[in-house]
Amino acid sequence: MINFSHYLPTRFVFGRGVEDQTGEQVRALGATKVLIHYGGGSAVRSGLIARVEASLDAAGVKHVSLGGAQPNPRDTKVYEGIDLIRREKVDFVLAVGGGSAIDSAKAMAHGALYDGDFWDFFCGKAKPEKSLPKGVVLTMSAAGSESSDSCVITQESTKTKRGLNTELNRPLLAIMDPELTMTLPPYQIACGATDILAHIMERYFTNEPDVDLTDRLCEGTMQAVIRAARVMVKEPHDYDAAAQLMWASTIAHNDTLSVGRVKDFASHQIEHELSALYDCAHGAGLAVVFPGWLRFMLQKPDKVMRLAQFAVRVWGCQMDFEHPEKTAQAGIDAYVAWLKEIGMPVTFAELGAREVDIPYLAGKVKRPNPDGTVGKFYALNTEDIEKIYRLCL
Repeated sequence: MINFSHYLPTRFVFGRGVEDQTGEQVRALGATKVLIHYGGGSAVRSGLIARVEASLDAAGVKHVSLGGAQPNPRDTKVYEGIDLIRREKVDFVLAVGGGSAIDSAKAMAHGALYDGDFWDFFCGKAKPEKSLPKGVVLTMSAAGSESSDSCVITQESTKTKRGLNTELNRPLLAIMDPELTMTLPPYQIACGATDILAHIMERYFTNEPDVDLTDRLCEGTMQAVIRAARVMVKEPHDYDAAAQLMWASTIAHNDTLSVGRVKDFASHQIEHELSALYDCAHGAGLAVVFPGWLRFMLQKPDKVMRLAQFAVRVWGCQMDFEHPEKTAQAGIDAYVAWLKEIGMPVTFAELGAREVDIPYLAGKVKRPNPDGTVGKFYALNTEDIEKIYRLCL
């Protein structure tokens, strides 16, 4: 286990009806005027925005609203929010929604206090040094953005999707009512569960030895997600399943499961290009990419035992000690079968992606390693990335 520093500033308020506490919780954090940022009309039609506004009013906190957050959140909406924050002298940003609204809100909170273009943070020209405080009323279990250090924005003009990791991304408050996720269509629930599982897998596949504690935490959380997703896509109003997914979403991506180990995150970078170009759901893109990444790793002899452990401990496969690669393959097959069971695409064609675009996609993938590669479990170059895309066909 490697050295680590782990700090979570987020206060989690979890359970039925907790959105009614939003005003008092935000006021306790010193907010006097809040920007409420949300997505489509469902948050308005359901009455959630009205309840949040009423809670803020009751606490004596002023507020303005900005709707229109979209999946794969756009820079154009971030610019709009930055202008509104400055014009209205907002001192707290509150996202009501899932990862898209939350990530937009994070970028707005950074950009409002920056003299330059907020995109500088996402293309590597600058690092944010300050940000407005922010909170979340969560309505979708997926991205884990409610307490993560990450934020992903798409630049519309270039179809470039880039992430930013900074401790300034972590919200101070997460209001989490599992009942708010029960009106989602099964496809969105499945996309969310796929994203949650992928966040854990990005941490699970590590070369770091002697990490049995976090291995077991990852494995148990993955099994809980697998079970809860199977229930929720059929019975969206099952509170216990909704609650399991919501908390799993949070701990999957706030580094609770990854202390002392090196994360990979190549699959996320590879997927970002699919959702940037085709505007598909991030979870759906991961359902296509991650099996391809696993198939690629199965070809690397020194990676087989980690894949076999995944197969045995997470999917219940029998270990074949003479042929561990067969066990690893059985785990990949079980993972793909689960994706199909919950209604996810598992091939390029099902996603609407095109083989002809593979060189373009591979060329755009962000490569954060100093040598121009991506990934820590196995460093991928452009040729490797193309091979993974082709294993997704």
